[in-house]
Amino acid sequence: MIPALLVFAGGIWLSGHPGMRFFGTLLADVAMCFALFTLYFFRDPERPLPTDKGKIYSPGDGTVLSVGREGNDDGVTLRIFLSIFNVHIQRAPCAGRVTNIQEVAGSFAAAMKDEARGNERVVMTIDPGAGRGRVLVEQIAGLIARRIECWPKLGDAVAAGQRYGIIYFGSQAAVHFPADARCTVKVGDKVAAGLSEIGEWTSKS
Repeated sequence: MIPALLVFAGGIWLSGHPGMRFFGTLLADVAMCFALFTLYFFRDPERPLPTDKGKIYSPGDGTVLSVGREGNDDGVTLRIFLSIFNVHIQRAPCAGRVTNIQEVAGSFAAAMKDEARGNERVVMTIDPGAGRGRVLVEQIAGLIARRIECWPKLGDAVAAGQRYGIIYFGSQAAVHFPADARCTVKVGDKVAAGLSEIGEWTSKS
């Protein structure tokens, strides 16, 4: 944001000089557009925390890419595509304690493709307690996204819907449901972080 404003100021300065007016104006316009897009991209709207402990909520804003079993997982994996026009703050899908945070090296395939499953990512494990299975939530880099932030530390307690990280620009989020939970959305559904129900526990708390 600050570099864009500096470039904008430089463009304004150049536009006041004969022979540089067109270039300076163009530079200032491009810098301002970038600054405005940056403000738009990093928007972080306030949202109420969900209160239904029997539900699991979306970790990100976007479109459901896939729902199904992957590898030897006992439960279903849900994948969500976050375009550059979506809010990119991630929110915890359920309440619990963080028991593991793993940074996984990988590629940078386009986030809407199947190959993105092997992309660079951060995997956070949440133990919801009450004898329920652990929920794994992934922040996955994309073709342009090369930076992921995951804010909680090992042992931290998180609330359902609590902000826990951000992926920069187009990306993907995934939730690995344990065997005692089921997914309640389908491919193509639009979801919002901390607001949209994506699953529910089948075991009693």
